Amino acid sequence: MLTLPNILTLSRIVTVPLLAAFLWWPDWDLGYAIAFAIYALMGVTDYFDGYLARAQGTVSKLGQFLDPIADKIMIAAVILMLVAKNVVADLHIIPALVILVREIAVSGLREFLGGIQVSVPVSALAKWKTTLQLGALGFLIFSHAVPAWGWTHDVGLVALWGAAALTAITGWDYLRVGLKHMDS
Repeated sequence: MLTLPNILTLSRIVTVPLLAAFLWWPDWDLGYAIAFAIYALMGVTDYFDGYLARAQGTVSKLGQFLDPIADKIMIAAVILMLVAKNVVADLHIIPALVILVREIAVSGLREFLGGIQVSVPVSALAKWKTTLQLGALGFLIFSHAVPAWGWTHDVGLVALWGAAALTAITGWDYLRVGLKHMDS
């Protein structure tokens, strides 16, 4: 059912290639600025799709399915592009990998649990994790739009490590719940 919240969620998914293209543009500050604007707009739609669905009473199974997928596609694409362009490099690849591995593992766990009719609600800490991830990646994109503001890159890297810590904690929480429902 194509409600406004679901259209907003779908718009995030179809915008990912455009975002990736601007992140890929070689050594072009304006490209990163445009990528940051697109990324910020995607973040705003992430907030409003859920808000509108709840406010309008139009929460749907399609939206519940697509929203976390849209988040994961966007985050994974940005991480991959930032690593490919050496915006995230050296030891800072570790938190990027932690985030990617957790997102894949939790998606698989949710799929498994859904098959046995077990729902795992998103925790408040997981929402903070997503917020910190989005903020960290935003700072890292923005740091290349305005390279003279080098501190923004440092803030992005520190936030990326913080997001990875929350990612590991929430991933473990989901895994503990999931293990209770698995055969030994």
